[in-house]
Amino acid sequence: MSPTRRIGLQVRRERYPIRGAFAIARGSKREAEVVVAELSAAMADGRVARGWGECVPYGRYGETVVGVVAQIEAMREQIGRGLGREALQTAMPPGAARNALDCAFWDLDAKTTGQPVWRLAGLSEPRPVTTAYTLSLDTPVAMGRAAAERAHMPLLKLKLGNAPEDVARVAAVREAAPAAQLIVDANEGWTIEALTDLMPSLADLGVALIEQPLPADHDGDLAGFSSLIPIGADESCHDSRELAALA
Repeated sequence: MSPTRRIGLQVRRERYPIRGAFAIARGSKREAEVVVAELSAAMADGRVARGWGECVPYGRYGETVVGVVAQIEAMREQIGRGLGREALQTAMPPGAARNALDCAFWDLDAKTTGQPVWRLAGLSEPRPVTTAYTLSLDTPVAMGRAAAERAHMPLLKLKLGNAPEDVARVAAVREAAPAAQLIVDANEGWTIEALTDLMPSLADLGVALIEQPLPADHDGDLAGFSSLIPIGADESCHDSRELAALA
């Protein structure tokens, strides 16, 4: 079964309260506001298939909820005329809005063909993997308490970014969750000097990965830097075109 060429679009905003607050180096929030894109298409048997996708606009990249909703709404006419998932990749710039619509198209394709997304994409069947539970940036005592509640989890990610207390934060988490593997994420909050100073202590505490320690436009400071712990990119890498600069 396949849909007609006419695809409908609905866009809405949803708000989800966060228990307490979620903080990173750039600030904190008490709710998550999500933009949902829903595509609908009539099938040959008369049923209506609905494909669903969502995104969280990210202020770090100049995105707002209002702006992302407007970006998605602006695609209504083209989608109604038959724009599909592949054409979407060049019709919109990368970002939250395109991501929501891309996911909605994949979901719609899966529902109209009766095939799972992994098969449509030519991938192997997915298998469970270990993911990290993230601990919000807070005082060492509060982060230790939060880690104690999640000590049974195999992988914890700590939000850091206030260098004077960061070692104390990691030490508190390590004491509360001795068996967990630890990732630290500074969200661009350190300097190369802070990274150099913190590195030996973080290594002694068994940190397995440091995520985005420096601002993205200061990646050059890492040239020649000898790290005791693997360093991972986040804000510094968005697509394959930036891999050369990363190296």
